[in-house]
Amino acid sequence: MCGICGMFDTGGAPAERETLVSMVRSMGHRGPDDEGIRLQGEMGLGHSRLAVLDLKTGAQPLSNSDGRFWISFNGEIYNYIELREELRAKGHRFRTESDTEVLVHGYEEYGLDVFPKLNGQWAAAIWDDQRKELLLCRDRVGICPLYYAQVGRRVLFASEVKAILWDKEVSRELDPRGLAQTYTFWTPVAPQTVFRGIRELTPGSWIRFSRNETEEGRYWDFTFPPYTRDDTGSAEEYAEQLRELLFEATRLRFTRSDVPVAAYLSGGIDSTVTVALIQQCTQSDVKTFSLRFADSEFDEGSYQQQVISRLGTDHASITVSYRDIGEVFPDVIRHAEKPVLRTAPAPMFLLSRFVRDSGYKVVVTGEGSDEMLGGYDIFREAAVRSFIARNPDSVKRPEIIQHLYPWLQRNPAGIPAFARLFFSKSLDADDPALSHRPRWQSAEGLMRLLHSDLRQELSGFDPADDFVAGMPWDSRDWHPVSRAQWIEVQTLLSGYLLASQGDRMLMAHSVEGRFPFLDPVFIDKAAAIPPRYKVMGLDEKYLLKYAFRDVVPEEILRRPKQPYRAPDAASFFGSSGLDWVDDILSEESVKASGLFNPQAVSQLAAKCRRRAGQGMSNFDNMAITALLSTLLLQRQTARSS
Repeated sequence: MCGICGMFDTGGAPAERETLVSMVRSMGHRGPDDEGIRLQGEMGLGHSRLAVLDLKTGAQPLSNSDGRFWISFNGEIYNYIELREELRAKGHRFRTESDTEVLVHGYEEYGLDVFPKLNGQWAAAIWDDQRKELLLCRDRVGICPLYYAQVGRRVLFASEVKAILWDKEVSRELDPRGLAQTYTFWTPVAPQTVFRGIRELTPGSWIRFSRNETEEGRYWDFTFPPYTRDDTGSAEEYAEQLRELLFEATRLRFTRSDVPVAAYLSGGIDSTVTVALIQQCTQSDVKTFSLRFADSEFDEGSYQQQVISRLGTDHASITVSYRDIGEVFPDVIRHAEKPVLRTAPAPMFLLSRFVRDSGYKVVVTGEGSDEMLGGYDIFREAAVRSFIARNPDSVKRPEIIQHLYPWLQRNPAGIPAFARLFFSKSLDADDPALSHRPRWQSAEGLMRLLHSDLRQELSGFDPADDFVAGMPWDSRDWHPVSRAQWIEVQTLLSGYLLASQGDRMLMAHSVEGRFPFLDPVFIDKAAAIPPRYKVMGLDEKYLLKYAFRDVVPEEILRRPKQPYRAPDAASFFGSSGLDWVDDILSEESVKASGLFNPQAVSQLAAKCRRRAGQGMSNFDNMAITALLSTLLLQRQTARSS
């Protein structure tokens, strides 16, 4: 993975070297191994390199043979060897062993049709010097970030917003619609961002700028077949297919690297499976890394140890405290470049630093398994809500809720009235977002914390309804689990898990993440798996457990699902004072921000201090994290460059 950036003046004015150099260097953490720029009249391309493949000759920007096409590329194309042979057969000649050169030659040969051929993760900028066109493209699910802005006749783009902000004409103001989406979905949904005038390229899409027009389109969509009960395939048949596809996806991501590759090991099923598959690809010990928490409520160390004992990996871990999270949180937001509603990215920031300090810069992770194979509580919640809806007056039916969150100390089932209210809201069977509506509605309280001026500007805008209106026309023919999967991929996966908690925390310390469960062949095949094999009753990821029951320890297969979490309010108020927290929550600072109601902020902060962040409600934890991260982002953006 790397950092890419550039500019294109559609009016023909020369690109600015000084700005381009500053853009590249602002992303030095993404690529500390090399940097390069290419100025060609009105076009400028920049690149900061993290060398993983072709360490000696893979420098960028890079061109095709005759210099017509130039590319700045971030990511990995895992099937580049096969594509290179295909292109050689068509007469192409290569100067390097890099996947980047394969892509630029592939674009020369196939144009836009090259992108469906790619198995990988990427963000790319390709300049056509003959036609004077700039093309931006991004991978299918948004593993690699890419932003752009149009200022007058100039187009600026970069892997990170901070690079675009080096242009003095780009607004630094936060966008209320982006904030509203963040407080609803945990992230803005591309192309929306939290910055006015800056857009994020939608995953699976491309945009092309020329002197006279702008074109955009998609080369891939996440979709599902119409739901039918006629499928007669057995669990064993689907499990065999899943094993084969996942092994090949893991093999590509582990073996196609010119530097050592490690793996994350959480103690859950997903990372256990990926590590077990990696072991089939090598005769050497697999290096694994994991997180531990000083607070036992969040710690999964006992499960991690069971996996380590079973698989025998060369393992290392770090233990994270409240104060560790609170101290690095400003750096986390500086890299995330968007507000967050949970502190979960902070331990991942610390883990990636530990990985890099240990001498590794590539890790394989199990991210994406929950979205592809039905592993989230929200899929089971939807089933519970449907069960309750069939007899909403029943006293007994809400008791099933206690089986949803066995890992949670403050189980909602302990408050029957709350549980009944939460799971009985918005039970409209025709709502395509039935699975997510209660979660989204719970964010309404966050919106009430906003300053009255911002609420006025947002009058008439409902992030949830706006999102649902853009769902695929055929999604009503999908199974409810499939619709819930689609929503998770479009919101939480792309904008939060792969971004704020993924790429940004990894690349903050120059570490590349690789994701076998997000292999495009695997994604398409997983979408066709019958929903009954994904969520069977209240048993999530049934097929994955069935397929790998011979390699995953029984204790891990039987353990209640425990999503990765980190302490929120306690990280800011649970130890000796953090100066930055007191400063940013001061009445003067909150008033000056113009973002929130100072009285509401003061009341919430006082409550957190009084309780030292302990025993806070789910809403209060989200609210204080959202407040702090939004205020930090505004301050950091105003001060940058």
